[in-house]
Amino acid sequence: MEILYYVHTPSPVGPLFLAASTKGLVRLEFEDRVLKINPGTTQLHESKPALAPYVHELNEYFAGKRREFLFPLDLRGTEFQLACWRALLKIPYGETRSYRDIAKAIGHARAYRAVGMSNNRNPVAIVVPCHRVIASSGSLCGYGGGLDVKRKLLDLELGHVRPCLPLGIGA
Repeated sequence: MEILYYVHTPSPVGPLFLAASTKGLVRLEFEDRVLKINPGTTQLHESKPALAPYVHELNEYFAGKRREFLFPLDLRGTEFQLACWRALLKIPYGETRSYRDIAKAIGHARAYRAVGMSNNRNPVAIVVPCHRVIASSGSLCGYGGGLDVKRKLLDLELGHVRPCLPLGIGA
């Protein structure tokens, strides 16, 4: 039987549930959307100390002091889901990609709906940044935490990205 350590923590986008194995973060979910964990194979043990490094980096992210998470992940899913989630991890802070972009990046150019379903099943929200995926039209669409949370996360990141201003000719 596997033991996962967990904690509930407040955040600027609502209460979060975090769970980690000995290998890394397994879950980061919005409280009202926690996926079921099989009690026949997994035991949950609450442990603030075990999750403290994850919560610390998450708090730095929300404060605009962190653009990249350094803690280990223990992602679990199908090969297709894992490919999608790895592609999400490559989207730079403050940038967005379309579902079609992700589908192309993983070598399945027409599988953008399947990419959307993989994003829907993403067990590590925020860190595996599915909030950075938007429709090809540029509109926000689908997010497990709700579109208002998606907008808050994108606004947070855009507010902490320094624009690169082009130098004037002759400067």
